[in-house]
Amino acid sequence: MNMIEKIRLPSPHPRIHLFLVSYMSSGYLVKGYMAIPQWGKQLPGLLYLRGGIKSVGMVRIQRVIQWAAEGMVVIAPFYRGNKGGQGQEDFCGNDREDAFSAFDLMKSLPQVDPDSLHILGFSRGGVMALLTAIERPETNSVICWNGVTDMVLTYEERIKLRRMMKRVIGGTPNKYPKRYAWRTPLLSVSKIRAHVLLIHGEQDEHVSIEHAYRLEKACKASGVTVSSWYYPTFSHHFPMKEQRKILSSAAAWMKERVHHSMGRQ
Repeated sequence: MNMIEKIRLPSPHPRIHLFLVSYMSSGYLVKGYMAIPQWGKQLPGLLYLRGGIKSVGMVRIQRVIQWAAEGMVVIAPFYRGNKGGQGQEDFCGNDREDAFSAFDLMKSLPQVDPDSLHILGFSRGGVMALLTAIERPETNSVICWNGVTDMVLTYEERIKLRRMMKRVIGGTPNKYPKRYAWRTPLLSVSKIRAHVLLIHGEQDEHVSIEHAYRLEKACKASGVTVSSWYYPTFSHHFPMKEQRKILSSAAAWMKERVHHSMGRQ
């Protein structure tokens, strides 16, 4: 276990304990939230990977509690350099290690069923989720929710993000193609052993549906089990009522993947 500190926080749910945790990742102290339902001896574990960068897209307690209320132990890292953490976030570069270490921490918790390990990434977190699933083959399922899968496509589509991406990644895709390829899990899909679920709004103005289409095509070409839930009228942030229903359905989908995964190599 690589956890350094666990501080109890007020929880909006009476039967879910909420903590601010500090853990080590490649020599850096990283912080995040952990939510543990107070029922069941061992529950599925969920690594929740946020989108955005720095304060934009920061983990929301409400979202962590929503997943925990579905009967899952949740760990949601802020990534290095955020909210008192050490180091510097670098947009799916070395900060991917923060996701890997958080997965290992989740797996080590006595409240987590080691045969039921899941990952969900939203937006930029989609890259982090897929990279983690590649590095941790014991993952049962990975959900990419309105997730980025191709970093070059993001650079091309998000004109307002180009300055940040050039600064953090160190240049443009044309000048440094290897740096962008390293941040594009789409190119290594064949290494994924988990079941993949794509949830995407077809009107997404921040991460186009093309990201999901490309990942789905790559999964099918590589023999990776993939399902897709596409929503023709939804954008990057789903309507609250529908989002809650889809979240519950996604949690049920993840739990089912455990049974379907038994006996897989």
